[in-house]
Amino acid sequence: MNVIQEARTLIHENIRDYGMYIALFVIILTFSIMTDGLFMSSRNISNLLDSAGYIAVLAVGMTLVIVIRHIDLSVGYAAGFLGAIAAILLTQTGVPVFVTIPIILVLGVAIGLFNGVLVAKIGIPSFVATLAGMLIFRGALLQVTEKTGTIIIQDDKFNAIGNGFIPSLVQVSGLHLLSLLVGVVGILIYIYSEFSNRKNKIKYNFEVVSKPIFALKLVFVSGIIGYITWILAGYNGFSWTVIIMLLVVVVYHFLTTKTVLGRHIYAVGSNPEAAHLSGINVKKITYIVFGSMGMLAALSGILFTARLQSATTTAGTLFELDAIAAAYVGGVSSAGGVGKVTGAIIGAIVMASLSSGMNLLGVGISYQYMIRGGVLAGAVIFDVMTRKKR
Repeated sequence: MNVIQEARTLIHENIRDYGMYIALFVIILTFSIMTDGLFMSSRNISNLLDSAGYIAVLAVGMTLVIVIRHIDLSVGYAAGFLGAIAAILLTQTGVPVFVTIPIILVLGVAIGLFNGVLVAKIGIPSFVATLAGMLIFRGALLQVTEKTGTIIIQDDKFNAIGNGFIPSLVQVSGLHLLSLLVGVVGILIYIYSEFSNRKNKIKYNFEVVSKPIFALKLVFVSGIIGYITWILAGYNGFSWTVIIMLLVVVVYHFLTTKTVLGRHIYAVGSNPEAAHLSGINVKKITYIVFGSMGMLAALSGILFTARLQSATTTAGTLFELDAIAAAYVGGVSSAGGVGKVTGAIIGAIVMASLSSGMNLLGVGISYQYMIRGGVLAGAVIFDVMTRKKR
């Protein structure tokens, strides 16, 4: 009984963090029942994660931008424009894919830093500065694609980034062995990380959950990882898009939770004036966050262009709004200082799950937009209500 009471207290006190996971579970359960299990089929889950990849990458960067109390509206068309530049380099100038990708990422960093300078140094509100950037990159995208309209990419290595899967060592009972191994490694890393965090908290006399709750958490999360791995292994295994998305999450989760830079980012978001008085270079943090956002926009453009195997005049349309929606659904606070990159990924998957489920049910696109808008409004209302309770 004590364990049940502790679990209820834990969920109540951390409802902001757990709310999105509960919402995702409800969405998955609902669509699985309504589609007679088709929603959780290996093919659909693989397609769902691939379609969420380029938005999830943007949502990670957008989360940090919102955490420091700013916004970036330019990332959508910046991603589309940089994807088109990648297509031009590959098809018209013959630049190898292993050179093209670093060039595009560096260009993304430069674009992000430019936005950071406008915001931090010149003092232009981020909404206005990045809105100008959105219009500029929209025009730039049309300019570079106006001759052909669509630039077809026939580089198999580049296209594999958006459509390919990690190689299979061997098939075991129809399952992708390497993907199973990746899942096992992921579970082991997660368990090690949790034990390490618990040990450090105990060392410094921080409060930790009881052993039964801790064990239940390990089993539950490990089971989810294992189940998703098993589903994907039954199709073609992990796609390169999913691997890239997971790497981005791991790197940014480490940076934001285990480094001085991460603590400074959240300090600036919580109270910029206090952060400045404590010796934190607020302008430098702003440059870093916007530079990071630009790099992730470039990566998103690469993923999207590789997925389509072409660059189009409409690439990047509404990407920024989808990323903002994913960030808010994932738990970032509009007041700044609160938000996790892991939440951004869950938010992106929630939005992708809604679209996938409604497509399987044949829901009209007009209703889809309204439902997704309602979910976003609900997420922000939830954010405001939980802050008021505190």
